[in-house]
Parts: sequence; structure tokens; C-alpha cells
Amino acid sequence: MSFEVKGKLNKIFDTQVVNDKFQKREFVLEIEDGNFTQFIKFQLTQDKCELLDDFQINQEVNCNFSLRGRPFENREGKTIYFNNLNVWRITALVEEGPTLTPMDESQAPQVDIDDDDLPF
Repeated sequence: MSFEVKGKLNKIFDTQVVNDKFQKREFVLEIEDGNFTQFIKFQLTQDKCELLDDFQINQEVNCNFSLRGRPFENREGKTIYFNNLNVWRITALVEEGPTLTPMDESQAPQVDIDDDDLPF
């Protein structure tokens, strides 16, 4: 399953090396949800951990992620379920700059061109 969400980077954690074959990096997105703000933790794994290197706290981003879940049986024999939001792409949201509107001809600057000054 693939999902997409937009939000503001609230917290970026360091990469955790779990073992010689697995590493992860977690971060928290601040997502506006009506009257309430949600703080959702996501993770990047393996070579995707470096995707966060170019981002800063409070930056608006778009995240594409997969929802993953698995059961785990603890020592007492009770099954616990884990969910992970695995990000596979993160991009900066670009703030819209000023918009350009066409001028009507009366607003255009008047330029006086003398044909004798042209090099061709």
C-alpha cells in the first residue's frame, strides 16, 4: 500500500544502526488535521536514511510512504502488532512566489529605437 502526506518537519533523529544489515532513521511530521495538529513518526531504512540530509526542521515536505505491519510473539506468548510508516520518497514543497500578470500596452515602458544604431 502506498500513501502520500504533506506536513512540516518537526523532529529529525539520527540514523540508528540496528545491526550490520539494517539501519533506520526516524522523523516526525507535523500535520494539520482540522482543529488538531497530528505529530506522526515516519521512518526511512537502509540507503533511504540519507534522504533527510538536505532537509531542516520546520521545512514543508511531501512524503510518499508504505504502510507495513507485522505480528511479534513476546516471551509470555502474547502477540504484539507493530506498524511502520516506511518513507520511500521525500520532497520539499516549494513556496509559490509572486505571480506575473501581463501589462496592458499603456503600462509598458516606451523605448526609443533609432534604426541607425542597430548593428545589422
